[in-house]
Amino acid sequence: MLLHRSVAATKNKARGSQGQFPLTQNVTVVEGGTANLTCRVDQNDNTSLQWSNPAQQTLYFDDKKALRDNRIELVRASWHELSISVSDVSLSDEGQYTCSLFTMPVKTSKAFLTVLGVPEKPQITGFTSPVMEGERMQLTCKTSGSKPAADIRWFKNDKEVKDVKYLKEEDANRKTFTVSSTMDFLADRNDDGAVISCRVDHESLNSTPQIAMQVLEIHYTPLVKIISSNSWPEEGQSIILTCESKGKPVPEPVLWTKDGGELPDPERMVVNGRVLSISFLNKTDNGTYRCEAKNPIGRNSTEYVLIVHDVFNTLLPTTVIPSLTTATVTTTVALTASTTTSATAISTRDPNALAGQTGPDHALIGGIVAVVVFVTLCSIILLGRYLARHKGTYLTNEAKGAEDAPDADTAIINAEGSQVNAEEKKEYFI
Repeated sequence: MLLHRSVAATKNKARGSQGQFPLTQNVTVVEGGTANLTCRVDQNDNTSLQWSNPAQQTLYFDDKKALRDNRIELVRASWHELSISVSDVSLSDEGQYTCSLFTMPVKTSKAFLTVLGVPEKPQITGFTSPVMEGERMQLTCKTSGSKPAADIRWFKNDKEVKDVKYLKEEDANRKTFTVSSTMDFLADRNDDGAVISCRVDHESLNSTPQIAMQVLEIHYTPLVKIISSNSWPEEGQSIILTCESKGKPVPEPVLWTKDGGELPDPERMVVNGRVLSISFLNKTDNGTYRCEAKNPIGRNSTEYVLIVHDVFNTLLPTTVIPSLTTATVTTTVALTASTTTSATAISTRDPNALAGQTGPDHALIGGIVAVVVFVTLCSIILLGRYLARHKGTYLTNEAKGAEDAPDADTAIINAEGSQVNAEEKKEYFI
């Protein structure tokens, strides 16, 4: 009787279960995480639900646990849903799980559990420090345990390096992969201090890549450059030459030479570290100055050609004064000669004297002499013009019989009538 009822009840469930179907979804979880498997039925007339693993072992039948695995727990059990969780998921848990609805016939739905293998932290090998400039470096970045295979990218100071080699190998468990990437380059001084980073990208890292870094240390010979403080050195001035040297290790104190030998005048040519100071420049300082720097890797030098220029003077303009008359020619020549002499005196200077000490006195003297010459010439010109305009003719006459006159008055009276025929004598005064 009980058996009949049971059979009848089963038949009723089968008839009432027509059109029902369980619904599931695929699940992806990171190794070590927790996977939630859910099976739902929209319409269910008290029909049982069951979860089974890829080995077809029953995990849960309704709310009853069938497999002794502490990692598997019941989340929810009802006529419309059966949800379970699997904690601390391993790669061996990956596979196809089945949800069964016990209708007549039994209906099933598959859910595939994907387990991601987390890549190990990458390591860079082949790195040595320091590296000599020009040596070839081969760096390899390697990571294991990724599933699927991880992606490796190289960066130098945040700039990606594209020319690299990539290698993927399957691990012994035949589930995960070991990947490696190699970067090959020549060491250059510009790479000293550069940060080389290897970045591993993988979907299990949740957009937070794993990174390994190394800082390059490149040793190289010094690079030397001379900087001058004066672009147009003149006699009497000073100049400062600075020798800039960059190398690794840091170069030793620099060596200054002139024309292949020692500095000829240590009193005026003073070396202070990398700086050469030359005071009171003169023509003997012309030449080639060399700065040499060295370190344990090697040595290097550079040259600077010094040319000391003459002092630039601004001469007073020469005024040409035309001669006015024949009588003033001699005077004009004398004044011109005097002016030339004064100009020569002004331009004559002690070659060893400093331009800054004598320049202002010469300018003052030249200005005074120019004013005096100008005033003198103007006076002579005005005097010449005046005499030329008042040039006159004077007559003299000796009266006949004046010799016999007792005095001057009688002689003048006796001579009044004879002036008409008198001989004219002309005198010119200038």
